[in-house]
Amino acid sequence: MAVSDTNPGIPDGAAPGGRGAREWLIYRGAGEPHDGIRALPKPPPWRDFDGQPLVAPGPATDSASTRRLGAFRHLAEMHRPSADELEIINAALYLRRPLLVTGDPGTGKSTLAHSVAYELGLGRVLHWPIVSRTALGDGLYHYDAIARLQDTQIAASSRAAGGPAAAFPAAPGGIGSYLRLGPLGTALLPTAVPRVLLIDELDKSDIDLPNDLLNVLEEGEFAIPELERLAEREPEVEVLTDDGAKVTVRDGRIRCNAFPFVVLTSNGERDFPAPLLRRCIHLALGKPDHERLATVVRAHLGDELARVGEDLIARFLDRSRTEQLATDQLLNAIYLTHHAEPPTRDRLADTLIQRLDPPR
Repeated sequence: MAVSDTNPGIPDGAAPGGRGAREWLIYRGAGEPHDGIRALPKPPPWRDFDGQPLVAPGPATDSASTRRLGAFRHLAEMHRPSADELEIINAALYLRRPLLVTGDPGTGKSTLAHSVAYELGLGRVLHWPIVSRTALGDGLYHYDAIARLQDTQIAASSRAAGGPAAAFPAAPGGIGSYLRLGPLGTALLPTAVPRVLLIDELDKSDIDLPNDLLNVLEEGEFAIPELERLAEREPEVEVLTDDGAKVTVRDGRIRCNAFPFVVLTSNGERDFPAPLLRRCIHLALGKPDHERLATVVRAHLGDELARVGEDLIARFLDRSRTEQLATDQLLNAIYLTHHAEPPTRDRLADTLIQRLDPPR
């Protein structure tokens, strides 16, 4: 196999301009794990990060991905992206840019992050759900200063009371024992391959959060002031990650090496500022067609229930032309109604598949 001169270890044709147009795709949407991430070319110079030292990759894919992708995902491709969608997703991978995914509820926006992580072997998806009170610091790290103060006071008062040394509570650990990285902070740790970070429902955030994200997503790094103040005395501090593992932070700063694959989802309930849009690759997901819906049902419930629920899929599609519906409503209906007979079956289906938008 020939190897690229500009990217040692990368087969020729893996990048644009290679032997064929399809060969540049790293994520193929095939639903089968592969090591294509090794063929990802070096980033463009303006997105090349140099965080060190490299830390161990995150844990393997967990049950959250199984729930999203389906227990029968080996029977069908869960996401089944179109050619245009594949190109946009791979553009975000190549350019090391966040992927902003918009669309109606239930169109597979969040699932896309799990699909990429599963296929490319990128491990557990880091999940940061957004609500109206979410601030940037929630995603970066949490420092429990109150717990540290309480532990120090308890240890000091116990010693002041006297008694055998063995009876004294242990002295509180260092500052790292009270600091844990959030999903965004963990995603920015220096790793050899990118982590996958899902920033879910960004449109639910406070008005300031999209702007607050700009610098972190552009620079690929952030500071932890509590550790920076101690850097001269304690240049290396062990902290917990969102995965529950321990990593060493040097000089109070974290800088990525492989920029994470960041998926920001939005149900379209608000507009985002131009500076954020400029830094993202935008993917708009339309309503699923019959083939995609049938594939989703097979992935979650198997071939037999997909066949039994064919009529519900057709009814769901017909109603979705004029009503806002979500795919998980269809899954709930097919799963439950295969135990029932008409007319109970039809009544249950109508109860579970109710429109999400107000009638016009």
